[in-house]
Amino acid sequence: MELIFILEQVLNGLLSGVYFLLIALGLSLIFSLGGIVNLAHGAFYAIGAYLTVVLVPRIGFPATFVAAPVLVGLLGIVIERFLFRRFYRADPILSLLLTFGLAMVAEQGLRMIFGASPLPYAMPDFLRGQLFLGDFIYPYYRLMMLAVATVAVTLIWLLIYRTPFGRVVRAGVQNPEMVGALGISLEPYMVAIAALGVGLAGLAGVLLASIVTIHPAMGQEILTAAFVVVVIGGLGSFWGVVAAALLVGVVRGLTIYFEPAASEASMYLLMVLVLLFRPRGLFGERIQKFE
Repeated sequence: MELIFILEQVLNGLLSGVYFLLIALGLSLIFSLGGIVNLAHGAFYAIGAYLTVVLVPRIGFPATFVAAPVLVGLLGIVIERFLFRRFYRADPILSLLLTFGLAMVAEQGLRMIFGASPLPYAMPDFLRGQLFLGDFIYPYYRLMMLAVATVAVTLIWLLIYRTPFGRVVRAGVQNPEMVGALGISLEPYMVAIAALGVGLAGLAGVLLASIVTIHPAMGQEILTAAFVVVVIGGLGSFWGVVAAALLVGVVRGLTIYFEPAASEASMYLLMVLVLLFRPRGLFGERIQKFE
């Protein structure tokens, strides 16, 4: 019985790792290609959650599941076109200030539109219930989240590592000057990566809307953990971010079982340990433009 409880905690930890992963992948992609440390990334996650509350009563959960990340991704295109693009070659401090201000604007905008009080949102009826396998019990909704995140990460990997689009993106991460010398403009690729990264944050907002408290500052709460995942995984490494997200999730899940009060601190301790032995992160790559 105790082993089953530990297994449930590990699965819950993996679930935490999965939604850290959806946020961290977008952060890593945007930073690797554009050099923008997007402090507003958590705000897109919050916007995805609020869109879920607004859209589900009108078009239902299945349509919202598609529409909300797409709308957030379109917002990412607008922000890339009119804000991020001006700062790709600027001092990184300026993009930090920009995205910090953008995060504040988004948070206050949500507060003005929806109020400061948390919004209630219940999961769809058809995803309620639990899976029973002997003594093992796990909610269908959480299994759905794990499945959706697995599919999303697989599709992104195929896009980045198995398509001509991905080859240009990876070359642009390593050496944008060389890509430019070949006559390839990175601007449309940056637009696509911004839409993809921001859309992933919106997808995380849709998935988590029914199991977290929806409030204007919810994005700030998850952003720190997402940065921890990126640091542990290593800049520029797809599988580094994936491994770090799952590792952080499992460590948190097991810490909740053995020492609940230390669950939040466990991921920071893990980050310190990794950086002591691997300053570039677990799978960090040498990126020429940042050398």
